[in-house]
Amino acid sequence: MKVFVAGASGVIGRPTVRRLVAAGHEVVGMTRREERAGEIRAAGAEAVVCDAFDAEGLREALAAAGPEVVVHLLTALPRRYDRRSDYLEPTNRIRVEGTRNLIAAAVAAGARRMVAESNAFVYRREGGWVKDEEEPIEDRAGPGRAPGKLERQVLGADLEGLVLRYGWLYGPGTYYDRGGQEALEVERRRLPIVGRGTGTFSFVHSEDAAAATVAAVERGAPGIYNVVDDEPAAMREWLPVYAQALGAKPPRRVPYRLARLAAGDAARAAVELRGASNAKAKRELGWTLEHPSWRRGFADALRA
Repeated sequence: MKVFVAGASGVIGRPTVRRLVAAGHEVVGMTRREERAGEIRAAGAEAVVCDAFDAEGLREALAAAGPEVVVHLLTALPRRYDRRSDYLEPTNRIRVEGTRNLIAAAVAAGARRMVAESNAFVYRREGGWVKDEEEPIEDRAGPGRAPGKLERQVLGADLEGLVLRYGWLYGPGTYYDRGGQEALEVERRRLPIVGRGTGTFSFVHSEDAAAATVAAVERGAPGIYNVVDDEPAAMREWLPVYAQALGAKPPRRVPYRLARLAAGDAARAAVELRGASNAKAKRELGWTLEHPSWRRGFADALRA
């Protein structure tokens, strides 16, 4: 089938395009930078250069592609960031305004389905430590709650909307890859275990995220799916394993009150974050994981 991938040059977009082409789909990949178009063509797809905020340009690109399915993987995450800054603001804008433009263009082009990226770390920090898709998310007003706004747009659009809540990504080009932001923080011992380290993280390798994306293109009912690995884990469990895989010293431990003064909400996440269950995605999308747990996945990814 014809598939249009917006965000085709990103961490999930690259393996998604490659897998879609390998599965026999006719793929058009969108990027906002001309220098990335060559990578998309090298993967066997057609490339189009367009900005998510250019509503008319998007309409023209989608009309020319004539896709049956549109995949929305648009983000604007910086290579380096400061947790004290609003580094998510450009991505939040894309998830609200860019999503609106992309949906309008997809509907106008006659697409029947949209698969869109959201986050699995949006669940309310209360109750059980592992959440399924029916649990409420943190969705208060404000730009920091853009995933909820994206999800409502996609699920309410005049097409089949599937939202994939990806876990914390590791693998090539991610913040957890060697040389990535999180890797550097751990190597410098600047990412400590805060308090009791109870914040629960759900990870997913970028290749597994791409496999789930292809599955959602091909099958599955409209709705929300957690795309995470099999083992949600408290920070006190996964962080030492990740440090060891990097060849770094063990993480320090910092009292919660001290961390809260220095890092604000990031410290809260370290003790309050909730993980996610992948049961629905495995059951309804027929998704299988090449990296079912971070325990071995971290080391495998860093050796690649």
